[in-house]
Amino acid sequence: MSFSTLSFSSELIHALPQGFQKPTDIQALAIPELMAGKDVLALANTGSGKTLAYGLPLLEKLKADTKQQALVLVPTRELAIQVSEALNQVGQTLGLNAVCLCGGVDKELQQQALADSPNILVATTGRLVDLANNGLDLSQVDYLVLDEADRLLDMGFWPDVQTIASQVSAKRQTAMFSATFSDDLKQKAQQLMLAPKQVAAHQENSTNQDIAETLYLVNKGSKTKALIELIKQNTWSQVLVFIGAKENADGLAKKLNKAGITTNALHGNKSQVEREEALTLFKSGKTNVLIATDLLARGIHIEQLPVVINFELPMHAETYVHRVGRTARAGKQGVAMSLVCHGETEALNAIRQLTQRELATQDLEGFPVTDKPSTGESKRAPRDKKANRRTNAKKSVKQFQGKPKRQAPRSK
Repeated sequence: MSFSTLSFSSELIHALPQGFQKPTDIQALAIPELMAGKDVLALANTGSGKTLAYGLPLLEKLKADTKQQALVLVPTRELAIQVSEALNQVGQTLGLNAVCLCGGVDKELQQQALADSPNILVATTGRLVDLANNGLDLSQVDYLVLDEADRLLDMGFWPDVQTIASQVSAKRQTAMFSATFSDDLKQKAQQLMLAPKQVAAHQENSTNQDIAETLYLVNKGSKTKALIELIKQNTWSQVLVFIGAKENADGLAKKLNKAGITTNALHGNKSQVEREEALTLFKSGKTNVLIATDLLARGIHIEQLPVVINFELPMHAETYVHRVGRTARAGKQGVAMSLVCHGETEALNAIRQLTQRELATQDLEGFPVTDKPSTGESKRAPRDKKANRRTNAKKSVKQFQGKPKRQAPRSK
């Protein structure tokens, strides 16, 4: 199948970047449904070409009627920037433009951009609600897209999504794209969409088949040394490391830099300028390792990223799918490694259940596992338990005083 078979105009086809020879699986499935005007619920892995799967139909329809407007809602600033850049790459050739509306950027500058009536708004929910409360009219929005919808739900943005949906045109066309679909998300989708057509480019909640996954069982206290050893042993040009808490990201970055590995950290406590600088240094190759929290799991797009490492397993199993989805994009091969300790058994089992895969752990040479799995029982010695029961049975103060000590007889 070629793009010319998808009911696109010759202008749009000529505006496609070089190298776009044929549509990806999700593009081939979603584009005909969107072009037919249907609401679409699309299951698509990260890096599968989903931005243009909804972006190209939007551009084709907006070119035909420039009075209409489209809105794309995303969970993070980084993803908003990435999507707006991808849409502008094609749209500007057609005389169409997308504006990025997210936090960390001067609101007045965004309001000035809105005064020019852009064709597409790409926005994070918080900033868009703020702008709407200050006079932004969304009633002309005829096309609504929720990109990475599960993340919008996981991060607590759904009330904002509902507020925004109530302000756009009631006759809108709605599309929802996500790499995972929980029952809760499917239920909420029904409230926003009209008889949506469901399409799936892969098995539900699965990881990309082009990703080679390896899970190493190591001691919790050995993870930093194991990470350093893995990075030094291999010749990866770039390594994206995911960590759970932003408070630990900077500390791990310092340890890697001390080991001679150029590293930067990316998390929610960083300013927008710091976040953009960290990404730029990583993408340009000036930084070898980038340590990121799950806030950035959906917004980082690096072409041909060779490896992703989970320093810690995520709290939510769905997040694992998105983390490893940062590699093996656009048909490329990729590597995903996870450092797992016994304390993460529950999280690992949740990931196995979600993905329906064995995901067996293996030993890492030079890092023997000496930690013992938790049995869930108290580590207190049996005699201490008996002593505790005796203490609880005592009723009076005298019982706690113990037996009086025998005094040695005085010498005469």
